[in-house]
Amino acid sequence: MTDRYESPLSTRYASEYMLGLFSSDTRYRTWRRLWTALARAESELGLPVTREQVAELEAHIDDIDYECVRAREKEVRHDVMAHVYAYGLAAPCAAGIIHLGATSCYVTDNADLIIYRDGLRYLRGELLGVISNLAEFARTYKDVPTLGYTHYQPAQPVTVGKRATLWMQDLLSDLHEIDFAIENIKFLGCRGTTGTEASFMDLFDGDEERIDAMNRMIAGEFGFEKCFSVCGQTYPRKVDARILNALSSIAQSCYRMANDIRLLQHDRQVEEPFEKDQIGSSAMAYKRNPMRCERICSLARYLMADAANAPMTASVQWMERTLDDSANRRISMPEGFLTADALLRLARNVTGGLRVNKKIIDRTIREYMPFMATENLLMEAVKRGGDRQQLHEIIRRCSMEATARMKEGESCDLLSRLAAEPDFLLSEDEMQSLLEPSLYTGRCASQVDAFLDEISPLLKGVAAGQTEIDV
Repeated sequence: MTDRYESPLSTRYASEYMLGLFSSDTRYRTWRRLWTALARAESELGLPVTREQVAELEAHIDDIDYECVRAREKEVRHDVMAHVYAYGLAAPCAAGIIHLGATSCYVTDNADLIIYRDGLRYLRGELLGVISNLAEFARTYKDVPTLGYTHYQPAQPVTVGKRATLWMQDLLSDLHEIDFAIENIKFLGCRGTTGTEASFMDLFDGDEERIDAMNRMIAGEFGFEKCFSVCGQTYPRKVDARILNALSSIAQSCYRMANDIRLLQHDRQVEEPFEKDQIGSSAMAYKRNPMRCERICSLARYLMADAANAPMTASVQWMERTLDDSANRRISMPEGFLTADALLRLARNVTGGLRVNKKIIDRTIREYMPFMATENLLMEAVKRGGDRQQLHEIIRRCSMEATARMKEGESCDLLSRLAAEPDFLLSEDEMQSLLEPSLYTGRCASQVDAFLDEISPLLKGVAAGQTEIDV
């Protein structure tokens, strides 16, 4: 519809998988799967729920009558009971046992935990895809010297590949955060209105072992090994804070990488992919703007801000529960996942098609090599009998003069100035031989190799490249 607001996360940025995961169909079918699992466990543990009723529930998990739900919710003002009603109409023989002993949070919270876990698993794969792209990039360019920057000022040389490992290291930290979040998601189970399981104490005649067995059975059916040891009506909202913090961490890393690429593209050293017919500007036809990296930075800012919602919600959960979390979570949690998904899709696209302009990189680094080589030149002059302090002063004075000349638009003449100093003891040709950039990159290449060896087990079976990502 063109006359209604639609989220750009749905229409422009997120993947089909993530849109499907947070869709109404997935959510409400999961509710029905949870009701069916509850009925199955109750039946097997001796409550008055028949196998035929369970089978009927199983047969009607997917055929949700949304018009019926909407009409009923408008009448009763309760979304869960509206779905219970519609499910009962679809499975009339089981209508009387749907939701037996449960509260709304049995379906709402457990469904959220299932969806969030599956979303994290998907994002983990996307994150590995970005890291795999960067691993291939780092391996290819591990020994290509490039100008290093500190404070965004020229510094000692590094290599193009080594710089990529800095981005990878951040993303690996995010991977560990995601893994920790996945490993620590527990199931809520069916715990009652204040987490006491009082309704089940009544249904099971005080048999606590059967209550525990019921929760284990339901949790196991959805792939969870444990339930929370204690809870109120809901699962602890600290879980949401942990999840959004992990997604925010991804945003931070993607922003840092994309911003670096934007700066490097300004100098034409490294460029993001640019399509054959892509238009960079509506007015300036020559433009080749870093649109994808700019989009990464823009979405990353949104996700970092969105992540503040969960800790604020977790901090105000009064006693056994309050409902001021609901409206916030309906927006902040899905949008956090969809934004992280969009970021990683963009990051995979960019890292799978980075262009490295070696000639410009070489020209840039060689412009500054005379300055970066001065320490080595000083050492060589000392070896020939020079005075270290005197040589240092010569280099300082000549460097300031050469820099002043360059600020007037002239070429660097530092070497000729040094050669003209009688006490420097090196000719210009001798100094030129010490200006090969690869002599100044230290252990960059071996650091890249060691880093890639260290992470190689994580990347087994992960394909590098853009993998047909449409952005």
